[in-house]
Amino acid sequence: MHRTTRWSAAAAATAALALALTGCSSGGSSTDPSSGAAGGGGGGGEVKVEIWNYWDGTNADVFDQMVKQYDEQTDGVTLTTATIPNADFLTKLRAAASSKTLPTIAIGDLIWVPQIAQIGTLADLSTMLPSDVLSDVNPALVSYGSIDGKQLSVPVSANNLAYMYNRTLFTEAGLDPDKPPTTWDEVMSTGKTILAKTGKPGYELFTQAGDNGEGLTWNFQVNLWQAGGEFLNADNSAAAFNNPAGKKALQYWVDLIKAGVSPYAAWGEFEKGQAAAAQEGSWMVGIWASDPPFDFGTAKAPAPADGKAATNLGGEQAMVFNNDDASAKAAADFLAWFLKPEQVTSWCEKTGMLPVTTTVATGSDYLGWVKDSQPALLPFVEQMPDAHARPNTPLYPQISLAFAQQIEKALAGEVSVDDALANAEEAVNQVIAQG
Repeated sequence: MHRTTRWSAAAAATAALALALTGCSSGGSSTDPSSGAAGGGGGGGEVKVEIWNYWDGTNADVFDQMVKQYDEQTDGVTLTTATIPNADFLTKLRAAASSKTLPTIAIGDLIWVPQIAQIGTLADLSTMLPSDVLSDVNPALVSYGSIDGKQLSVPVSANNLAYMYNRTLFTEAGLDPDKPPTTWDEVMSTGKTILAKTGKPGYELFTQAGDNGEGLTWNFQVNLWQAGGEFLNADNSAAAFNNPAGKKALQYWVDLIKAGVSPYAAWGEFEKGQAAAAQEGSWMVGIWASDPPFDFGTAKAPAPADGKAATNLGGEQAMVFNNDDASAKAAADFLAWFLKPEQVTSWCEKTGMLPVTTTVATGSDYLGWVKDSQPALLPFVEQMPDAHARPNTPLYPQISLAFAQQIEKALAGEVSVDDALANAEEAVNQVIAQG
């Protein structure tokens, strides 16, 4: 039996950054009914698995359908889902931990994994999932859930950032809309041409920290990695961006703003048709699929000519609370099924999300669907091998805000690039030192 409980009709707007993904089929995988109740208890030996997520709309509907499919083909296990608003998710988890009513599976934003690991005891999925399942998952996404030698999460959705542009504005500026820029220098030159011919900025940047900083930080990290830099050191104990690579990336942003190619303004000009291009997320392809605001194109994120390809990963990860052995095992069985090629392919095609597994991302079935049905997704899919994950530290939200608040001052022309990086380094290290 499958029961679905909706705690919210809609997730918070930030949930749009996180988009859904994958599934898998271990066929008739089942949990021994004699192992007892789980995930809130259950009479008659039925194992209960409650799944919390913040998806809404199509993502929630498709996920619930997949849960029902697994539930109906699996004896001795009852799965339920609860949709909780993004903004309330961590608060409700903490309350559930205090009342000892944690769900069996929590599916949340990638950067929440270290924080959720502090809320309750998470199962080590490396000992519970088949090795062929884990080995097929994107390495950067697997590494994000690896904490203190344990695999505390696995990805169930993925997205990344690439170059999106307004083909009409390119044409009006006399540029070939089938030849978007591939390097930083080309972003600058095409941007100048577009500004001169149309009066509109050629490339929007995320220039303001706002109340959480992550929009600026997440976008900037792409160019930092492309320049050969890192955001934090290997053990996340100190800032690592105040160096030539960091200076190169930040100077690039400052130069774009000084040239008028990029406006120093609140985010959203490109999406309104008031800027010719931006670094956007793969979710925008799905959002605009049925009714695009203008004729748009996509391409891989431009990199410096002497740099390397890189993009930034987003998405959701699934964690299993070790409430009891039976429910944890049943949850792991469900995730193993969810991450098999058949489910991953179905999930991605129905939601427009990117595959978290290599087999699907490089397979002819999925790539054929992309080319036929959603060709604008192809650059995002092709970038997955070059994608990086953000540092997996519970302090990341505070670190991101501290970084963005200092970097914004250079973008606003208030301080030099060197001073902004030095101040950001000091601010980030202070957050880390304070814990």
